[in-house]
Amino acid sequence: MDAEAARRPVTDQEIYEKIWDAIAERQIGPGTRLKEEQLSDIFSVSRARVRQVLQNLARDGLITLVPNRGAFVAKPSIEEARDVFFARRTIEERLVERLCSTIGAEGIERLRRHVDDERKAHSGGEVATAIRLSGAFHLLIADLAQSQILAGLLRDLISRTSLIMAMYQQKDVLSCGPDEHAAIVDSITARDAKKALAVMHHHLAHIENQLDLESERVVARDLEDILGL
Repeated sequence: MDAEAARRPVTDQEIYEKIWDAIAERQIGPGTRLKEEQLSDIFSVSRARVRQVLQNLARDGLITLVPNRGAFVAKPSIEEARDVFFARRTIEERLVERLCSTIGAEGIERLRRHVDDERKAHSGGEVATAIRLSGAFHLLIADLAQSQILAGLLRDLISRTSLIMAMYQQKDVLSCGPDEHAAIVDSITARDAKKALAVMHHHLAHIENQLDLESERVVARDLEDILGL
């Protein structure tokens, strides 16, 4: 948490965001148990507040609440993984198509700056930052397209994608990196909707093809191990 947050009581939204970020950046893997008492100590809040945050995370599909056992980071099935990428293609192709006719110079500059940040993170070996920026690129597209509905749906799908990649990404397979994002920005800048659709489709297919969606893997780690408590 930042210095400002450390000087004041943490909000439920901040707790939610902190856990969401850890899941999205794959610091907390699928199957990890989220213990109320540990989270209560970490954030210096009551277990009742932690319980409410966990319920919100469960509502958004990031965790599973198991009666008499507790909360666990969700473990998406192979079919769920395929559904997530189908939904992402449908939503994100719509977003880039819209941007080709609505984006202005400021929006293009924001996209290019973001890709530059991704390149720096990759070249600097900052894995967690690169993962966060990769997801944020897609959310930036939704923001620039000014669709609150699609942005909300996409945010959930991107967090689920992180869970899927944590479970199913093949070993020794490199992420797509910022080059494909740069190609998306180029097609949007050229206002070439047909190419933008094709490039986005290829990009998401590339991510999906990096996954081993033939066999289930169980990844389970205890929160205490992750946090080093």
